[in-house]
Amino acid sequence: WIIIKSNMMYLVAVSGGVDSVCLLDMLSRSEHRLIVAHVEHGIRGEASRADARFVAALAQKYNLPFVSVSLDLGSNASEELARQKRYDFLLAQAQKFGAVLVTAHHAEDVAETVAINIERGTGWRGLAVLARTGVKRPLISFTKTQLYDYALQHRLEWVEDESNQEDSYLRNRLRRKISKLLSNDDQARIVQLRKVAEETGD
Repeated sequence: WIIIKSNMMYLVAVSGGVDSVCLLDMLSRSEHRLIVAHVEHGIRGEASRADARFVAALAQKYNLPFVSVSLDLGSNASEELARQKRYDFLLAQAQKFGAVLVTAHHAEDVAETVAINIERGTGWRGLAVLARTGVKRPLISFTKTQLYDYALQHRLEWVEDESNQEDSYLRNRLRRKISKLLSNDDQARIVQLRKVAEETGD
């Protein structure tokens, strides 16, 4: 399913959702050395603590080391603050273990992030999204449908984050529009445009 450089240590960011559960399962079928990492933001109360316990059990199931942090950002924390604190922890842990951080971002994430940047008026540069030194995103060309298919085929279990349905986040509002307007082929073209924008730097 995915090709990623061998003989490396990878810190796999696992939220417990279907995307990251698929990523972990795919990588577990290789010879890569893996560490499971989870960030509990402290935004959704007991629900997010339950997710943290789920990921801890998942790491145990795969017999992999597990690192996590429990933050106390509160229910009013912004999506941007949560993202910043999440990466602060994940990148620090990757550096600590001499690992490369791996996340489960996929084609729809690219389309959503591009849409957000266009909404904010960033123009062509807004296509060069989800690019960060030291972070690998091996699922970037996969659609959400493909990931659900993989999860069902391999009988994987995952958790659903109910905050993904809340209209208070711009990403959630755009996600619903994108799912209606963009086909898988459209998303694939956006992924290709992202690659061009990232490579040219224009």
